[in-house]
Amino acid sequence: MQKVRWGLLSTANINQKLIPPIRAEERGELAAVASRRQASADAYALEWGIPLAFGSYEALLASDAVDAVYIGLPNHLHAEWSIKAMQAGKHVLCEKPFVLTMDEMDAVTDAAQETGMVIMEAFMYRHHPQTKIVGEMVRNGRLGDIRVVRGAFSFKLTDMQNVRMVPEWGGGCLWDVGCYPLSFAQYVMGSAPEWVMGDQFVNESGVDVVFNGMLHYSGNRIAQITGSFAAPFHTSIEIWGTEGRLELTRPFIGQNGPERKLLFYPLDSAAEEIVVPEKELYLGEIEDMHAAILEGKPTYLTLAETRNHMRTLLALYESAANGEVVEL
Repeated sequence: MQKVRWGLLSTANINQKLIPPIRAEERGELAAVASRRQASADAYALEWGIPLAFGSYEALLASDAVDAVYIGLPNHLHAEWSIKAMQAGKHVLCEKPFVLTMDEMDAVTDAAQETGMVIMEAFMYRHHPQTKIVGEMVRNGRLGDIRVVRGAFSFKLTDMQNVRMVPEWGGGCLWDVGCYPLSFAQYVMGSAPEWVMGDQFVNESGVDVVFNGMLHYSGNRIAQITGSFAAPFHTSIEIWGTEGRLELTRPFIGQNGPERKLLFYPLDSAAEEIVVPEKELYLGEIEDMHAAILEGKPTYLTLAETRNHMRTLLALYESAANGEVVEL
């Protein structure tokens, strides 16, 4: 295999973020799209210049013209179609959240081991140079001992018909946006927390539209995360260490939005702006999938990390529902 031939499993809007990087990466090409209706697939293929259009997801997975699929389906379908794709011999890039239960996490992991297919959760920001710079600063001790990570992601969502407002489909702001600061905290801390405490506001739709979480990690390290559908757009991360503090003004989004700044505040000296090479936000995960598929390299974001992330998300929801601390 010289190139990875990609198929899009659905015509979801998120595809628009993946189509340019698939075409920009020299080892990939966009081969196919599938919808639940042939007419919808045909129209989408015509609009985006995609060679093949399938009127069912099963038909795309049966095609020999596709090597890997991107799954941007509603959250409650991620596990089912990830497993079906791997069993059909397709590698998988699955949009976050990867799964909605630990039973689903186990089933997806088992399918990956049984089939030998590459599968990775699509947390695009993890592959961006800014995130990797932060990781290196944490690991090389420039911030000293990490004590606190604080993060937030919010936007105003008023459409009650949006799939994010459907409880049975994995709706809720923690699944959708709060997962980003949580993921960043896990990345910085390097493990799952020892215990968590969650608090939420659930609206008439039955999903959380505001979620706050407190996470306690080994070594008396703390993370505080907030996700919201009920506030203006905002993203931020702060990392406090004994020798300095980092501030990220745009940790999770691409070139559109507020100016990206990575600021380092050393102990007892002036702030320093760290230069971050700009890179298309979704390109890194495509490059990583190609390296894993074509070269046999391990994925940058591992299933073990994803498992810890899912355990923590579910513990936060359990804590918020029951009003008590949940130990992991």
